[in-house]
Amino acid sequence: MPELRDATPGTADLAARFAADLIRIDTTNRGGGDAQERPAAEYVAARLAEAGLQPVLLESAPGRANVVARISGTGGDSAGAGAGAGALLLHGHLDVVPADPAAWSVHPFSGEIRDGVLWGRGAVDMKNADAVLLALVTQWARDGGRPRRDLVLAFTADEEDTAAFGARWLVERHPELFEGCTEAVGESGAFTFHAGPGQRLYPVASAERGTAWLKLTAHGRAGHGAKPNDQNAVTRLAGAISRIGGYAWPVRLTPTVSAAVDAIATAAGVRVPPGAAAGELTAEELLAALGPGAALVAGTIRNSANPTMLRAGYKLNVIPGEAVGYVDGRVLPGFEEEFRATLDQLTGPDVRWEYAHQEVPLEAPLDAGIMASMARALLAEDPGSTVVPYCMSGGTDAKQFARLGMACYGFTPLVLPEGYDYYAMFHGTDERIPLSALAAGVRIMDRFLRG
Repeated sequence: MPELRDATPGTADLAARFAADLIRIDTTNRGGGDAQERPAAEYVAARLAEAGLQPVLLESAPGRANVVARISGTGGDSAGAGAGAGALLLHGHLDVVPADPAAWSVHPFSGEIRDGVLWGRGAVDMKNADAVLLALVTQWARDGGRPRRDLVLAFTADEEDTAAFGARWLVERHPELFEGCTEAVGESGAFTFHAGPGQRLYPVASAERGTAWLKLTAHGRAGHGAKPNDQNAVTRLAGAISRIGGYAWPVRLTPTVSAAVDAIATAAGVRVPPGAAAGELTAEELLAALGPGAALVAGTIRNSANPTMLRAGYKLNVIPGEAVGYVDGRVLPGFEEEFRATLDQLTGPDVRWEYAHQEVPLEAPLDAGIMASMARALLAEDPGSTVVPYCMSGGTDAKQFARLGMACYGFTPLVLPEGYDYYAMFHGTDERIPLSALAAGVRIMDRFLRG
């Protein structure tokens, strides 16, 4: 791996300081409207104003704030990144998932820097990326630098729940803020994945599985717990939940995932078994052939549905007339109908299912100029590595911005050392990021945005 170079003088230090400051602002999102992003939004707006921009702070509900600002580009044209490409949206969220201080080595909202590592909730997801954007616009204001394309910066609330107070609200209530944006870049992707000796993979997201959170309801005959009951709602629900949990979804390779499988196999020097593209392999067979790099596609080679919650009854000796369960479903682009038909079969005639929350799957073009620009920026930082198209197993605010016609990608670059478990940092205990990775992210993003 190439030796990491010093960041643009001062910019990496700015990113570290901004990220630590944001981490110290507790923006925990507990769901159901319980979050306060406004203090972080005010901090972001202040930094943007100091850089000469005119940020707009918009509150969707008390304490639930978003910030949007626009930067004029130079209007140059380079490999698809010029005036003709339209404006580019860069978006990041300000909220974080809960963190239990008792389980952490440091307080999750301390923003502590120790031995060259920044600790805290949001260090990876995704106050670090927000800080990189703030540091870049601050540096551009100092040195007169500008991106080629017009940029719109959006810092949003509520991404860690439903986006109802954040990106969705912005798209529905203030679409004019994103006028001219043809593409969007947000989380996640462009982090180093060490797949073996000399195999450094950088997944750049161009697709997301759709969200299909399901509510299952079983009705039956209420009665005494001591008497036979062949219409037991709990039994009916339990059967459906068991069938869903045990179902082996077939392999379905979308264009993004198919390209990822090919890139991972090429980097590993292995051959993809015949029949993979036609879905003739089991998930286990396909993943085993790819080696460690298979982790990048393990969650996206098929639909999924995982039972997560159950609710029934009010007294041990009473059979309830209703039982309710919840399932976290995720759907590949192009396979929504297969998902619905499969759920109809698995739930059976005695259990009704419905969407508790639904978001569409996304897939953006792989041959777009922006993908080539992101790859060039990464390879300039880490020559000899491999850029891999990436489908996210979950979802981001991209689902909302896609409703305005934008092609959405995930690119929050980090050059990470071997042994750093990036996936474990997302929503995990002791979330942290090396400052060297943050500095590399500043360089890569600056190179990408300035062409």
